[in-house]
Amino acid sequence: MPYIQNSDADREAMLAEVGVGSVRELFDSLPQDQLLDRDLAIDPGLNEDQLQRHLAKLGAENLPAAGACFLGGGFYDHAWPALVDHLMQRSEFLTAYTPYQPECSQGTLQWIYEFQTMIADMCGCDIANASMYDGASAAAEAALMSMNATRRSKVVVSAGMHPHARATIETYLKHIDATVVVAPLKDGVTDWGDLVDDQTAAVMVQQPNYLGNVEAMAPVVELAKAVKAHSVASIYPVSMGLLKSPGEQGFDIVVGDGQSLGVPLGYGGPSFGFFASSQKAVRKLPGRLVGISEDTEGKRAFTLAFQTREQHIRREKATSNICTNNALIALRGCMHMAALGPEGLEEVACVSRQRALEMTTILEQAGFARAFPQAAFFNEVAFRAASEEQLLQFKTAMKKEGLYGVLPMGRDYPGMENVFTMACTERTLQEDLKRLGKIATSVLQQEVAR
Repeated sequence: MPYIQNSDADREAMLAEVGVGSVRELFDSLPQDQLLDRDLAIDPGLNEDQLQRHLAKLGAENLPAAGACFLGGGFYDHAWPALVDHLMQRSEFLTAYTPYQPECSQGTLQWIYEFQTMIADMCGCDIANASMYDGASAAAEAALMSMNATRRSKVVVSAGMHPHARATIETYLKHIDATVVVAPLKDGVTDWGDLVDDQTAAVMVQQPNYLGNVEAMAPVVELAKAVKAHSVASIYPVSMGLLKSPGEQGFDIVVGDGQSLGVPLGYGGPSFGFFASSQKAVRKLPGRLVGISEDTEGKRAFTLAFQTREQHIRREKATSNICTNNALIALRGCMHMAALGPEGLEEVACVSRQRALEMTTILEQAGFARAFPQAAFFNEVAFRAASEEQLLQFKTAMKKEGLYGVLPMGRDYPGMENVFTMACTERTLQEDLKRLGKIATSVLQQEVAR
């Protein structure tokens, strides 16, 4: 897109046209205590060449994980079939517009319908929508939906949920009459205590949690049902190849991020979110829902059956302000799931789990202890270094050898400054695990020598 900037003369002409003397005057109708009483702390504007140089400099700071990647924390180095990259470049998908007109959007509507079906099956739920922006916004929408359905304003969120999801939930609810209570962690899993009561709208948990540990899900459903609150699970899709789906265990809402379903790491994005629930909640589902029927000739036909925002009808009375779906990235997920099938997903889960077991054995033999040895895990494991300095040395030594992916927990959990997680996928090679073991042994031996 060409770089377009307004000159001072352009701005003065526009202000004169609307009859105001300054940009500040444009906002005189707003409450003064809600306006910033200083100029924004931003640098002066740049011309086109300067801007391109600045962006190139910032972009150069991103280093691709060209070697073995043990990154966890919600983003995982999974593989995907070559057909995904090929098919999503087809012009009918790449340039498709929002399918408001079903008569010319049957292809787009069909794949969204198939996406919904596969997501609902994976989550163990009756229905799923046409995707969300990402896992964090999906979790926040689940909180809003629960509040709307229960007419309550308290949301109890596990501290084991992804920090981005917790922050997004708090941002969504910050300026409405709502309370977010964070249930602490004990031995690496959620300790609900007596935080859930008859004022609770939703009880929210992540499976596996941000530390990689597998949560006990049945007690969450029981807690929520006892006070007639909604139970909400945020899941790592690949783990569903081995773990029992939340829908099967009685959860009302299941959400998550689809990065592990055929989406490249991409420096943290973009990705897509998904949202599934029981049939009884269909009228309160955020986003849009594609349905299937028959046309006048008796042929199978797809259409946008439901749009909860309904901005052109309900406006402020809409149940959600989500008005689109991350279509192109969700298409990758749809293609990926279709190519793998249930057996393929299970195989990916099994190999990822096996590699994590091997990694755990190797690092424990080198001298790193599991941070939460009593907790079960899937493919991501929390370890404890002797100090923050040792953790940094390990991470630096890995990087020198072309290995990536130590994720410190101290930035999100006070008291866990020397705890870090590492994850394995089906792409983790056994020779990379051997290299990892040698690096860990070397770092720990240096520590002992000092």
